[in-house]
Amino acid sequence: MLLPLDKGINYEYNKKLIDFVPYKELNFYNGCCFWIILMLNRILAVVLASLTPAACAYPMISEIKNPPSVDVSVDEDKSIPIEVVKKTWKCVDCTTEEQYVLEQLQEKTRITDRNALATIMGNIKQESKFTSNICEGGARISYENCHRGGYGLIQWTSENRYLGLGYFANTFGCNPSILECQVRYMINEPIFQRILPEFEGTGLTVRQYMVPAYYWLGWGIKGNREIYAYDYTKKLIFA
Repeated sequence: MLLPLDKGINYEYNKKLIDFVPYKELNFYNGCCFWIILMLNRILAVVLASLTPAACAYPMISEIKNPPSVDVSVDEDKSIPIEVVKKTWKCVDCTTEEQYVLEQLQEKTRITDRNALATIMGNIKQESKFTSNICEGGARISYENCHRGGYGLIQWTSENRYLGLGYFANTFGCNPSILECQVRYMINEPIFQRILPEFEGTGLTVRQYMVPAYYWLGWGIKGNREIYAYDYTKKLIFA
């Protein structure tokens, strides 16, 4: 298609341009473009026609009248059980006794806050250094032979609490002088159970958790228990 000659500034230039390209050659170019476009349209139509059956090769769900049954049974002999790993607070650098107490506190209660666990651990360390058969004053003796002061992990001192440990051990068939029995008694002791909801909350600082810790233990000398607690907050890892 030829452009019209604009009679203006570009008239002479347009006229020269048209004069430069012969009219026959222009018709030849126009004809070639027409046939090329026509061939491309036909090729595109063929390609689309070949792709359409592939897209419709599978029937719709609504068209399936009798779907095949699927075996979803489990071969228990060959199946591999999936082990669910529950993350808890751990203390890699702690002693075996410390790790056991930390584990039991999380397993037997709903305490999940690091500061709460660290506070309890710090208070136990102040009371007994996690030595279960220690009588107040430092003697390592059995439960029956500690006749003065506190005894055990948290230095049970008052008559009711000291005798409570022995009664618990006798009832459940465990040794009141060993760690495992004392941890069970410590967690189930009525006074700890009353304070437990305070530790099962979250978001408090160590200093704030020291308040329910005091009502739990009723210490006479505070000592380094709070320092120990802050130290545990740095040791505990959630893994």
